[in-house]
Amino acid sequence: MARFLHVADVHLGYDRYDNPQRSRDFFWAFQDALQRYAIEAAVDFVLIAGDLFEHRHIHPATLNQAQLCLEPLREANIPVLAIEGNHDHCPYGTKTSWLRYLADWEYLILLEPDEDAMGDNGLLSPWDPAVHRGGYIDLPCGVRVVGSHWYGAAAPQMIAKLAAALPNLPPGPDYTVMMFHHGLEGQISRYTGALRYEDLLPLKQAGVDYLALGHIHKSYAVEGWIFNPGAVEANSVAESRDQISRGVYLVELNEAGIHATLQQDYHQRPIVRLTYKADKRQSQVELEQAIVEQVTQLARAGATADAIVELRIQGQIGFSRLDWDLRSLREQLLTLSRALILLLKPDMADTAYETYLADTGTGSPPRQVIERQVFQDLLVAQTQYEDQADTLTQGLIDLKERTLAEQSDADLYAFVSTLLAS
Repeated sequence: MARFLHVADVHLGYDRYDNPQRSRDFFWAFQDALQRYAIEAAVDFVLIAGDLFEHRHIHPATLNQAQLCLEPLREANIPVLAIEGNHDHCPYGTKTSWLRYLADWEYLILLEPDEDAMGDNGLLSPWDPAVHRGGYIDLPCGVRVVGSHWYGAAAPQMIAKLAAALPNLPPGPDYTVMMFHHGLEGQISRYTGALRYEDLLPLKQAGVDYLALGHIHKSYAVEGWIFNPGAVEANSVAESRDQISRGVYLVELNEAGIHATLQQDYHQRPIVRLTYKADKRQSQVELEQAIVEQVTQLARAGATADAIVELRIQGQIGFSRLDWDLRSLREQLLTLSRALILLLKPDMADTAYETYLADTGTGSPPRQVIERQVFQDLLVAQTQYEDQADTLTQGLIDLKERTLAEQSDADLYAFVSTLLAS
């Protein structure tokens, strides 16, 4: 029997939202997951199936986070086996990466096929601890682990080469686990370049018992041999738990088969997604008061404290969106909610009226008719002017005529003041 932890898409060094505490979330999540489901669970080994880092070029603090997470595993004699992902693979034209650095300092074992090697199975050489290089390793727990690169669009062709090389390897343990960083089609929408199940099938036919995937941030399992745990921590609000599942797989291999359990009970930043439906009859002040009240109630219940909160405003508004100071509203809501980050997403539409002007049989309507209707439509669309639209429409027409007649600024100001006071 063998037990291992399968993680992927850790993304240490995540830097969106320009919030240092949010960047630390990815470190805390990874560290907590390893402590609970690797060290305390006393697994035989840990897999990192790509994207340990968010960027190829990382800050010293990010490297330090990786070392702090991996050092306890090294002290517990739990080997960490890793492959590169699309975020952390070697930059074009180079032969090294920060994953290579961690391998050279024996924080992890970076399994990399050698595509330049000659022969059918030359690209999968055994791990050599003296030089910290190799494409596969046989572990004392009875598992052979095989690595891969990030192949992008060339993934189907490389799968065929790897599948052809596997049967030619020397006899080894009873179980073969392979890590591969790529997505499977049908798991998320609007994702191009995903592999078909038929693309991966040659690996199973070549003897792979457990295919450890990464890349897609949603957990899924297919046909009892393909497993993807999803991201360790949500990379966006859309990846909140009410949208997709994610976590780490705690796996046991025995004579009865594969038992992979998705684990999610570790440090993760809570995400709260809210929606408010605006009513065009609300004034700007009334709409803001209603939104503030909704957030205040949730804050009193403790639902938003230290969370990432997304508030999406939908529906129609009866005033000009250009006049709305959303930045000030967001700052007010951030203070009220006590959230770590508050994202205000205005997804509403201004109320618009477009009156049909009938064809009189003499061509386009007269200019004065069109002008009157344009003024009236603009006013009706504004909640505060809707009831006075007829009066104000005539007032705008009169104001135009007075301006063309070159009345003085003082007379025009007096006329507008009287109009608005009526």
